[in-house]
Amino acid sequence: MSDAVDVVVIGGGPGGYSAAFRCADLGLRTVIVDERDTLGGVCLNVGCIPSKALLHAAAIINEAEHAASIGINIAPPAVDLPKLRESTAKVVSTLTGGLARLAKKRDVRVMRGRATFASPTSVAVARDGEPPETVAFRHAIVAAGSRPVGLPGLPDDPRIIDSTGALALADVPKSLLVIGGGIIGLEMATVYDALGSDVTVVEALDQLVPGCDPDLVKPLATRIAGRYAGVYTGTKVASVEARPQGLLCRLEGEGAPDAVEVDRVLVSIGRRANGDLLQAQNAGVDVDDRGVIHVDARMRTNVEGIYAIGDVTGNPMLAHRATHQGHVAAEVIAGHDDAAFDATVIPSVAYTDPEIAWAGLTETDAKKNKIPYEVAAIPWAASGRALTIGRTEGRTKTLFDPETRRILGVGIVGVNAGEMIAEGVLAIEMGAVTEDVALSIHPHPTLSETAAFTAEWAEGTITDLFKGR
Repeated sequence: MSDAVDVVVIGGGPGGYSAAFRCADLGLRTVIVDERDTLGGVCLNVGCIPSKALLHAAAIINEAEHAASIGINIAPPAVDLPKLRESTAKVVSTLTGGLARLAKKRDVRVMRGRATFASPTSVAVARDGEPPETVAFRHAIVAAGSRPVGLPGLPDDPRIIDSTGALALADVPKSLLVIGGGIIGLEMATVYDALGSDVTVVEALDQLVPGCDPDLVKPLATRIAGRYAGVYTGTKVASVEARPQGLLCRLEGEGAPDAVEVDRVLVSIGRRANGDLLQAQNAGVDVDDRGVIHVDARMRTNVEGIYAIGDVTGNPMLAHRATHQGHVAAEVIAGHDDAAFDATVIPSVAYTDPEIAWAGLTETDAKKNKIPYEVAAIPWAASGRALTIGRTEGRTKTLFDPETRRILGVGIVGVNAGEMIAEGVLAIEMGAVTEDVALSIHPHPTLSETAAFTAEWAEGTITDLFKGR
């Protein structure tokens, strides 16, 4: 295999390009294969980045609305949709262009096309209208990502879209039904609500943002209940009928109407790993019935020399997880004996309004698994900073071990919660106890102070609230 590359990376998303760049930095001859014209995968091209650009626009609109309550009257914003699309596209092109330059500087070859395994040591790269090209490798890193899950039984109608279609922002429908009250669905609901759509959200489970503690979800649920046309949990969409004037959606759930008619339906019920699209059987790689490729802590699959990272390895399907796994895979290939994916916690963020972020142990899981814990929770009504910006609905809480006082989990709901959660991640990873955070001087007045308040509450030293005796 003298003509084989050291590493072929299948997929150019955050995990894939991070793995490839790390491989190159470690002296390995590396090739990335990706179907898109630009690196970045779903996250950068049609996911994380464009959605956050649109959520920023939504935040500006909502802030203008809020301004009247503090005596600043701003005319209702007029949305220039083509310019908004252009602005979002510019953000994406800036980042994808930067990745292209980084690949070139590192001498990482980028091949356009769809890669499938031809053998345990080669992939076939197919391009439209061209014969496949075979690439031999010594090592492969599968970073093939995931795809949206469809809802069976829906009509084939362009008015029924997934998250990619929603981000394309073809127009702003008068009414929108979001099927799925998870993070992606609620982020898109936030955008379209701000842009002027009458939004209805339907979630099959009994709460929004399944997996998150109910007390963190409550401020968001309360806010959108007063803004949206409807929010229905424990509710399923029984059928969708395509009519010339709209989409008639029949619902099944306590408290939900029998039917709603909307201009557009967004299906956001989860994602499926892409392991089943790789002809992995040609390499002997095991893929389960959910498209997941299972790996060990060193990102190794069941086949020597083949690794997998990111969404294709299952939940949680998060870009930051994929990036860290990509670094591990590269370092293992390069012979770093101590390389392993051993993250204590992986943070989750819903970039809604308000944002929700959490890391580590949740109260839900603690109760379910009978893990001893204590909780210190601080309402943002006690935060001077929250009062100055008129967003006192927030809440910060810390879960800690009753005996050792070691911090086990952190949860935050409120504006900029996603920016604040990193302190909690670091505290858990470092094995911090509540006293460590309580004695770390936080700037005043800031929202980050609320993390210190929770620790002071746990330590019994808080003066900004009265804990009692």
